Amino acid sequence: MSAFPSNDMALTHLLVVADVARSRSWYVDVLGANLHREYGEDSVVLTLLGNWLLLVGGGEPTADKPTVTFAPPGDPDRVSTELIFRVSDCRAAYETLQGRGADFLSPPVDHGYETRAFFRDPDGHLFEISEAG
Repeated sequence: MSAFPSNDMALTHLLVVADVARSRSWYVDVLGANLHREYGEDSVVLTLLGNWLLLVGGGEPTADKPTVTFAPPGDPDRVSTELIFRVSDCRAAYETLQGRGADFLSPPVDHGYETRAFFRDPDGHLFEISEAG
């Protein structure tokens, strides 16, 4: 019997996007992700900081997920998940990402215990850069 999780496993974070090509470009150009593989025009696998990101277009239920519809966020102000980058210098990361086209909700805010700033991808998925205080 194999253990779960085990060292031979990897975790992939799936994000549903409206336009896979546009999102691929944003993740590569803005975040610095690396293209690993493309599956036609409806999905792309990226690597970022040792993690897998799978970008897929929306889709109707399938036999193995009969009640599940994949869709990009309907309201970017209602968040159920986000990706957080722990950085050593939030303001420097903010300047770099903003220079690459990241659209921040506000400049970095110092909360005392951490400094952080939030931005979105083209579909509204939320990202955070965070520096421990």
